Amino acid sequence: MNITNIINTAKKCLSALIILCSISQTMAAERVTDYTRNKLARELPVLGLTVGDPVFIRTFKKESRLELWMQRQGSPQYILFRTYPICYYSGTLGPKRKTGDKMTPEGFYAIQANALNPNSRFHLSMNVGYPNAYDRSHGYTGSLLMIHGECDAIGCFAMGNEQIEEIYYLIESALQNGQANVPVHAFPFHLNDANMNLYQNSPWRDFWQQLKAGYDKFNAEKIPPTIRVENGRYQVL
Repeated sequence: MNITNIINTAKKCLSALIILCSISQTMAAERVTDYTRNKLARELPVLGLTVGDPVFIRTFKKESRLELWMQRQGSPQYILFRTYPICYYSGTLGPKRKTGDKMTPEGFYAIQANALNPNSRFHLSMNVGYPNAYDRSHGYTGSLLMIHGECDAIGCFAMGNEQIEEIYYLIESALQNGQANVPVHAFPFHLNDANMNLYQNSPWRDFWQQLKAGYDKFNAEKIPPTIRVENGRYQVL
């Protein structure tokens, strides 16, 4: 085969690849339905919000709830857009520590743009970023911990498909609009004083006190706090 034939063959392969990628992107886009897009286009402006505004996520295991907060343009503070039921999560209260323990993570995480999967077998999915620096400092193992659809999970937060479409679309739009990452604060329950007293004998109380610092700071300021890990402990700034 001469060089001309090689080049022509390569061009044909590249064209076929571009077509396949285009088909895949089209199929992925269709998973967020027009119904979802139109619904959000109606509801967001009522609260002074728009698709593409920054997003912040909080999850609560015991209550089986996921909160989606958004930042209004021109304001540093976030407002609660919607609270979604978590269809299913596996494990009990407490952090995920090792591969195969079927636990859902607790801690401070972040969704990056490359963590979105529009072609997931769970309808749509996004990797929350476990293990983070805290988890690694404690030797915790595991990977591919998601928020996804299809209401079925092992170690993930499973949502209904209608719910995951809204969550995915708003997160994807925020990242495309310049948000560096979407913080995900995963809690065992609302870390108010009553609940902390209820679980005062838990072996995870000290860990939950670290999480409570972030929970309280956001509740007071409505701005996602800066989180660092120092000497194996969360530091809330």
